Amino acid sequence: MEIISPGANASNARIVLFDFDGTLSIIRSGWIDIMVPMMVEVLAQLKSGESEAELTELVREFVGRLTGKDTIYQMIELAENVVRRGGTPLDPLVYKRRYLDLLWVRIKDRVDALRTGKASPETYLVPGARALLETLKARGLKMYLASGTDDADMKEEARLLDVTRYFDGGCHGALDDYKTFSKAILIRRIIDSAEAQGDQFLGFGDGFVEIENIKQVGGVAVGVATNEPECAVVDPWKRERLVRVGADYIVPNFLDLDRIQATLFPN
Repeated sequence: MEIISPGANASNARIVLFDFDGTLSIIRSGWIDIMVPMMVEVLAQLKSGESEAELTELVREFVGRLTGKDTIYQMIELAENVVRRGGTPLDPLVYKRRYLDLLWVRIKDRVDALRTGKASPETYLVPGARALLETLKARGLKMYLASGTDDADMKEEARLLDVTRYFDGGCHGALDDYKTFSKAILIRRIIDSAEAQGDQFLGFGDGFVEIENIKQVGGVAVGVATNEPECAVVDPWKRERLVRVGADYIVPNFLDLDRIQATLFPN
């Protein structure tokens, strides 16, 4: 566990917000290796004079920046980049469906293995995740799961991983009407309902967005810089972005649970 903000702790926490993919679940591990090449191919067809390496760097930047938001936002950014290069983009939903079709080819066998019992849920959980969830639940903290993955898919994958039962605050995924839900909207609803104040939030996420949302309201944020799929060491690319947006701590997984607990809950 790397300490970025010495002394930051969650002793006052009442609410815990978890991201799903890359934070708890690795079912979709490798998604970025599907999304980025697809987008680079779209932009390369415009023959803007940029090299494949330049386009790849461009795409990786905005994909990383928008990770944690609904997938549609990455596709909107792709469409805007098509326009900037003089092209006529497809509807972002069309790009999203193309990406999800390609991703399904990558993850279908994983989902099938979970459904048939050939793989245990632990196979596709970030190491130590269940023990952490059990510990936080035992502390009486109310937990919410929020994801940029489509709501129905996320809920099914959470069910297959047997983690739904920990989230008494509910499991919340992306909706077709993407403007009606986001992690920021969920946090604001919790605060407005007087369920918790901003500094009573503890958040875990591997994306830029959820860390930013938690820090904006004064909560404590743990950046989960998982180097997927092994999740044994910190991914430097993730770490740099999570630190830049305000993560108080960085972990590669949740195996060092004793230290995580002692650091977040010193009292």
